[in-house]
Amino acid sequence: MTTITIPAEYGYTLAVSVVSSILVTALGVKVGTYRKVAGVNLPQMYADDEEAKKDKKKMIFNCKQRVHQNTLEGFTTYMASLLIAGIQYPTAAAGLGLVWCAGRILYSMGYSSGDPAKRSWGGFGHIGGLGLLGLVGKMAYDLIVSA
Repeated sequence: MTTITIPAEYGYTLAVSVVSSILVTALGVKVGTYRKVAGVNLPQMYADDEEAKKDKKKMIFNCKQRVHQNTLEGFTTYMASLLIAGIQYPTAAAGLGLVWCAGRILYSMGYSSGDPAKRSWGGFGHIGGLGLLGLVGKMAYDLIVSA
């Protein structure tokens, strides 16, 4: 039987989970705020392609919306990996989580410029997410081997 002990440093992991949640919320607020600027009414998820080609504000809205959607698509896996990895590797998990957050911020800034190719600015953020998955994989391996 394995006992789980939560180290005091797990607070860093929890702090990064709060920062990550605030980041995702801020991305959503940006979408809602810019929706009004671009004139894209609810329940429409995106501006029509033809409209976006003619109106830079609608193109930027679509980019902001895509940033938020893309972030949400991987957020559950990221957050689970962060919180699980932090049990055994709290400072490493927190550091990798901050790398993920920084990558998401630069991804958002680049993509939201209206030039989707600039989203690559935040590509390094994948190191954070993959690193967290690696730590969880190591934990799973150690638990299986010790069984």
